[in-house]
Amino acid sequence: MSGKADVGIATEGLSRFEGLVSFPCYEWHHAVVVPAGHPLLAFKKISLQDLAEHPLITYDQGFTGRGHIDEAFRKAGIETDVVLTAMDSDVIQQYVSLGLGVGIVASMAVDHLPDNLKTISASHLFASNITRVAVRRGAFLREYTIDFIRELAPKLSLKELGEAVSWRK
Repeated sequence: MSGKADVGIATEGLSRFEGLVSFPCYEWHHAVVVPAGHPLLAFKKISLQDLAEHPLITYDQGFTGRGHIDEAFRKAGIETDVVLTAMDSDVIQQYVSLGLGVGIVASMAVDHLPDNLKTISASHLFASNITRVAVRRGAFLREYTIDFIRELAPKLSLKELGEAVSWRK
């Protein structure tokens, strides 16, 4: 909003600012991370109740789809024990490695886990998340910025982008 950055990329919060226009980039889900040998690995398909029986480690409020995590438990009427939060999935994974709880992280953050950690799908538990790219409404964008935005949001048409911002042809 202050003009210090031309482009913002986030999953939560961008749509709340009147002065920004945002466009969807991609959809993603959460995954559960547990230490190898954890009891949750024995389940064919875990439930929210199964998760809630363990201390949870996940993202800080307002980051990386945390709202969808909280909302799922709230709607199910299930109390959770979120023992630690962080803004970074690597930090969450480190806490899980130390045995401090079960992690809930972005699924793309678990592509290359260390051998001592395992992943459990959680796409059926939490609403999907949409990462968005945002710019100030009416901002002047250079060609390379437009190219960058279109790489992030390939379905975005130049017409849609042009209605929100300005650029030289």
